[in-house]
Amino acid sequence: MSDLDPDLAGLPLVDHHCHGLVRRDLTRAGFESMLTEAAGPSALGGSLFDSQVGLAVRRWCPPVLDLPAHAPAEEYLDRRAELGADEVNRRMLAATGTGTFLVDTGYLPEPITSPAELAALAGGRAREIVRLEALAEEVLAQGAAGDFPERFRTRLAARTAGAAGVKSIAAYRVGLALEGTRPDDTEVARAADRLLAGGGPIRVADPVLHRFLVWSGIELGMPVQFHVGYGDADVDLHRCDPLLLTDLLRATEPAGVPVMLLHNYPFHRHAGFLAQAFGHVFVDVGLASHNVGQRSGAVLRELLELAPFGKVLFSSDAFGLAELYLLGTLLFRRGLGRYLAEGVVEDAWTTADAVRIAGLIGAGNAERAYRLG
Repeated sequence: MSDLDPDLAGLPLVDHHCHGLVRRDLTRAGFESMLTEAAGPSALGGSLFDSQVGLAVRRWCPPVLDLPAHAPAEEYLDRRAELGADEVNRRMLAATGTGTFLVDTGYLPEPITSPAELAALAGGRAREIVRLEALAEEVLAQGAAGDFPERFRTRLAARTAGAAGVKSIAAYRVGLALEGTRPDDTEVARAADRLLAGGGPIRVADPVLHRFLVWSGIELGMPVQFHVGYGDADVDLHRCDPLLLTDLLRATEPAGVPVMLLHNYPFHRHAGFLAQAFGHVFVDVGLASHNVGQRSGAVLRELLELAPFGKVLFSSDAFGLAELYLLGTLLFRRGLGRYLAEGVVEDAWTTADAVRIAGLIGAGNAERAYRLG
């Protein structure tokens, strides 16, 4: 190996997409329900500890709780309960070494840590990522469809005054095959009227409205994140290939506003192509980094086949469990470090190049794209 640290243990990180943590103690079933994108252990038997991410938890997390690596699941969960959720969260987040968290605050199935509380656990800082659909649903609930476009733009400008970016979950609602043209206010008002006329809970799931939300973020100059690829059972994965965004990417590129493709698995090679082909596209393999466990390095290498190194970001997409923060950062550092170190040995690049590239992917690219200062 080269003299490059293959673990990149001291690499500064900007976690550009993540969520808060639960602060309650968890049963085994509750823990497993947050371990993967499954709703929980199958009623037909088996355990989510018997998966890549489950085995990764048992390998890397027990030492942080004063247990040996590979501690049995029951022993690990007993120790976790003994320490309590707040202490586990503190230990795990401190061990990540992450300096900046960009926190999606739009998913709140239960009380979780705020961005400031999350960052304090790691001794870092946090900025909010505003979820477009959640804000649109708030605005729609408070007035008529006719003036929705202007009311939304006004609310978005106010809400993003201190935010780092915005996020679209169009992938979950209508898929990513969005047209590139920006809808006018009349078209948006008609779509809003159709939604409100349906009665029941307000849930944005209309291609016109999703396009409007994205363009509203673009017009404010806010980096726009897209959920892409792998997610929970609500997502129709075949509609989540980032190549479906090509029309929208062509249309938005002249604005020069960054578009962040999140997760991307199993379409990460497609995302790498888009990052190469479009100057404003950035990519990560966030959610996959902990879910594929031991294979995380292989997935990252596949992303880096085409994606320019200056367009790749780090994210954990951790939610609920502090363990997912630890795994996301540790497996990312190890995967990237080994890839870069092997390249030095094979004379594909120099040690100086490898150190510089690691710095870009770990934090530098995010600092530039989100103008973190």
